[in-house]
Amino acid sequence: MEIFYAKEVAGKTVFLDQEESAHCIRVLRHRAGDEITVVDGLGTMMRCRLTDDSPRNAEAEVLERTDGWGGHPYSLTMAVCPTKNNDRFEWFVEKATEVGVDAVVPVIGDRSERKVFKTERSRKIALSAMKQSLKAQLPGICEPVSVKDFITGSQSALKLICYCFEGETQRRSIEDVLREVPEGTDITVMIGPEGDFSPEEAVLAVENGFIPVHLGPSRLRTETAAVTAATAVYLHFIK
Repeated sequence: MEIFYAKEVAGKTVFLDQEESAHCIRVLRHRAGDEITVVDGLGTMMRCRLTDDSPRNAEAEVLERTDGWGGHPYSLTMAVCPTKNNDRFEWFVEKATEVGVDAVVPVIGDRSERKVFKTERSRKIALSAMKQSLKAQLPGICEPVSVKDFITGSQSALKLICYCFEGETQRRSIEDVLREVPEGTDITVMIGPEGDFSPEEAVLAVENGFIPVHLGPSRLRTETAAVTAATAVYLHFIK
């Protein structure tokens, strides 16, 4: 199934940008009159008919709309420390988008090895993964923020932190915690860097309502832990 993304939709007309137009017209050789599937990145899938097959500014008429296409019955924000190897973080963004995530926040911690993160490439990866996985909602890839600022600013109904805590704080499995929350819950999961969160960050998180959780007995890399957490939420709510 070919899916195109349109940032601009006006009434019953969708406008493909230059990149999407070129892919539709030059690569896939669609012409005016063809039916195509377009998503708006906000959750709506549209069955459309091409009315202008310009390879730079293609346009299409909306024939039918389906809201909530490929969606999920929860809201998930993944706050993850960027990895030293940026390819690993981009792999996480791709897989989390395929599974189902609403926002990805790169958080810079006391022990982060990567202190600078550029969002544009991750946004392109998320867009591609959205289309590939048959979804209509594009997750937000936020600008980087410090771990401490994120902790104190988070307003989610359920806030989870994956941290070792070295035995001084009781941790619960993420599945046990998820059993206690209904569909539609706004969930945030924080994943630390290769060296984990600092003790100060962990204490601050608990003081601000974050629940310490674990993802099983294995020691996971940052990106693996992040995908595992996103998958745990997905599998719990998708029946």
